Amino acid sequence: MIASNVKLDDSSVIHHRELVNLYGCTIGAGTRIGTFVEIQKNVLVGKDCKISSHSFICEGVTLEDGVFIGHGVMFTNDTYPRAVNADGGLQTEADWVVIPTLVKRHASIGSNATILPGVTIGEAAQVGAGAVVTKDVPAGAIVAGVPARITGHVHDRAVDMQALGGMR
Repeated sequence: MIASNVKLDDSSVIHHRELVNLYGCTIGAGTRIGTFVEIQKNVLVGKDCKISSHSFICEGVTLEDGVFIGHGVMFTNDTYPRAVNADGGLQTEADWVVIPTLVKRHASIGSNATILPGVTIGEAAQVGAGAVVTKDVPAGAIVAGVPARITGHVHDRAVDMQALGGMR
């Protein structure tokens, strides 16, 4: 389902529109979204991003231009989530605060990674498959593991840095 309140550029591609859940978000030009993706309200997705199938992008996330999201990537926006308050009553939006997360341009997040709230993933950084990102990732860093730790730098890999805007 694509809700009527989604701001979706005409050049974006959504595979199997009936198998995605988009509401209250903004999707930039040229972005491609796979099947079984959910993007919640107040998410900003830049232009030319690729969001692979089975990923969840929750409220409070911003993806800048050219970001790659692998299959099954999960974002979170609450450090201590609870279903009920201390009195046993169900929580509402008034009972917690969204913690924003920023993924800067040309960053790549591998399949099944989990991104905790409040982090910034730097420009052209790469997050390995299955990593759990608990703190900021510097620009150009390669991180992997649980919790994610720096294992290298994109400049040390065979990556076409001109395609990434010549970041050095």
